[in-house]
Amino acid sequence: MLRIAVPNKGSLSGPASAMLHEAGYQQRRESKELRIVDPENEVEFFYLRPRDIAIYVSSGRLDIGITGRDLLIDSGANAEEILPLGFARSTFRFAGKPGAATRIEDLAGMTVATSYEGIVAKHLADHGVDASVVHLDGAVETAIELGVAEVVADVVETGTSLRNAGLEVFGEPITKSEAIVIRRVGAEVEESAESKVQQFLRRLQGVLVARTYVMMDYDCRVEQLERAVALTPGLESPTVSPLHNEGWVAVRAMVPSKEAQRIMDDLYDLGARAILTTAIHACRL
Repeated sequence: MLRIAVPNKGSLSGPASAMLHEAGYQQRRESKELRIVDPENEVEFFYLRPRDIAIYVSSGRLDIGITGRDLLIDSGANAEEILPLGFARSTFRFAGKPGAATRIEDLAGMTVATSYEGIVAKHLADHGVDASVVHLDGAVETAIELGVAEVVADVVETGTSLRNAGLEVFGEPITKSEAIVIRRVGAEVEESAESKVQQFLRRLQGVLVARTYVMMDYDCRVEQLERAVALTPGLESPTVSPLHNEGWVAVRAMVPSKEAQRIMDDLYDLGARAILTTAIHACRL
């Protein structure tokens, strides 16, 4: 049975469980549940603190896990990213009082407060900057006001909290994070277990595609087909079928959902009619 770690709280928890549900896996009904078994899919889910998931996976006690890229890097665990999931995106940045610093080299000799000591220490070392790093749990914005540090390093989503504290970000992003699936580096498992891992990844990839694309159907005249297909090339090639009315064909193709309305307008201008889009609930590519 495949053993999978899932975030039990925070910004990763809800979207992770929603994606797993869309992928056909049972999920817990109450937030107090720490473990559930999905016998039909031969999977056991463990709901753990997001910061701990990389450690559990790297130990080999759990096969794979869902966590944040920033948390994986910060943990220093012997685990690796195997699939980005596209939600809980954030950017990790330095911030300070206006004029305190403009680039990472300015941090030499300063003290940086952060909840992600591993990420910051590695980033400073990679750039050859000798600075002190102070670990704080929770909000770090007040560290400068209280004299604990001259600069902070934190996850920035909108930047509102930093601006409210009178701080501004500077320099290049330290890292960009999102939810990811992780696995122990060099994990060796039985063929049957590996098959389950690959099935799990295919299901999640199917959800990602289903969320990104819609299915588009339309009718167009044969003489406009090539121009229409150029607008809707699909993933490989669109499906084209002749209609009862001579000179007309029906076309079906997957198109990016963000571009669907524009494509419908362009098809209509070409003379296409009966243009429909439908949601994709699951797929395998």
